[in-house]
Amino acid sequence: MEISELFWNASIDELKQGYIHDEDSYICLLCGEKIEKGIIYPHEKAFYEAERYMRIHIEHTHQSVFDYLINLNKKLTGLTDHQNNLLRLFYQGKSDNEVQKEMGIGSSSTIRHHRFALKEKERQAKTFLVMMELLKERDKQAPAIVQPHKTAKMVDDRYNITEKEQADIIKKFLPEGLAGRLKTFPSKEKQKLVILREIVKKFQGERSYNEKELNLILKGIYDDFVTLRRYLIEYGFLDRKADGSEYWLKK
Repeated sequence: MEISELFWNASIDELKQGYIHDEDSYICLLCGEKIEKGIIYPHEKAFYEAERYMRIHIEHTHQSVFDYLINLNKKLTGLTDHQNNLLRLFYQGKSDNEVQKEMGIGSSSTIRHHRFALKEKERQAKTFLVMMELLKERDKQAPAIVQPHKTAKMVDDRYNITEKEQADIIKKFLPEGLAGRLKTFPSKEKQKLVILREIVKKFQGERSYNEKELNLILKGIYDDFVTLRRYLIEYGFLDRKADGSEYWLKK
């Protein structure tokens, strides 16, 4: 199961803590890091059992679950830039007067109004979530939709892909899977997205690649590796240093 699936399938409580666990390990929902159970881990001259070490990992790698979520694409959070800024300041424990001064808007009563509006948004979200849960129990005809990857730069209709569509596209353009080669790079954006999502499985999340290593992997899939590299970055799958000397999977 891909990390994005773990993230989207997690419960509210699991998302709040930022990790889940199975029989053998704790798994970070934010980046996929696995911490094996039954092992004592060192950190800054102290030793921690696995679950506590997972919380340390989240704090040091992501700052907090809140910080990770607030930095997601606005298409995923549903927040405007204004709401995003307000939530950041509220999370920092700022008073209404402090928020008003920092944002330079209205008065402290204006900030209280924004707090009320956010509470309304929370109630609406809860209501909608319950309705969707009830709908899933009754709507047997709804196709299974592939969730967007969390580092997507712009989530739009290109991401409206069913699991069947994804399987058909992969079969058409990568008939032998990742063990074979790409027949041609699709011209349609939705098909590009599916193929890129498949190609990115060739890379390991815990390491970086120099340009030669990256090109070698991509050339093993398709001769025009430059196009693949460009789109992997454009769609938010890969990140790189400004000089192009190092590439890695975006977290």
